[in-house]
Amino acid sequence: MRQKPFLIAPSLLAANFGDMRGAVQTIEQSGGDWIHFDVMDGSFVPEISFGCKMLQDLRPLSKLPFDVHLMITHPERHVKDFVKAGADHITIHLEAAVHIHRLLGFLKENNVAAGITIVPSTPVSLLAEILHMVDGVLVMTVNPGFSGQEMIDECLKKVTQLKDIKQKMGYNFYIEVDGGVNRTTYKRVLAAGGEVLVMGSSFFSAADPAAEVAFIRGGK
Repeated sequence: MRQKPFLIAPSLLAANFGDMRGAVQTIEQSGGDWIHFDVMDGSFVPEISFGCKMLQDLRPLSKLPFDVHLMITHPERHVKDFVKAGADHITIHLEAAVHIHRLLGFLKENNVAAGITIVPSTPVSLLAEILHMVDGVLVMTVNPGFSGQEMIDECLKKVTQLKDIKQKMGYNFYIEVDGGVNRTTYKRVLAAGGEVLVMGSSFFSAADPAAEVAFIRGGK
């Protein structure tokens, strides 16, 4: 995490589901740092994407970290399966579970990076009781459920709040930003304090994904 100024995590949600092997290869060949899995259940968010079998089948194909964002109700019923399937990081929505401490503790006991995430309408203040125990915080800059949405710029204020809390309290969590990250918005994300950039449609819809990554890494 600290070896680069920031990391890029292309999201498979925007990939061609008919060629997930190819999508993983594209991420690797384009210089992506993590592979982001948006797991959606049709309940917490409107759409359905994929489950832990997707991770299990893709795990042998890549050594990149699997970054799993659970956009599901009752994550406590499924988190063990995602750990077994090979997730390196699992991020749980604050809005989706009551016993967050228990879930975060379980992840850390199993050597999986424990992340928490919030939707645009949830304030950072509601994370106060758990920030000391998380490895990462994912700030949603769109309302979750669909790829290709425009960034809600007001959400970047939460990224800055988290950066300030990290510095003041000496916490070590990474700040991840998901939603509308592209060559037009990424500088604002970095300026606010984002450290991991989730890119979906801006990566997979690009004529040359490697060039897109290079453009952002170059700070143009």
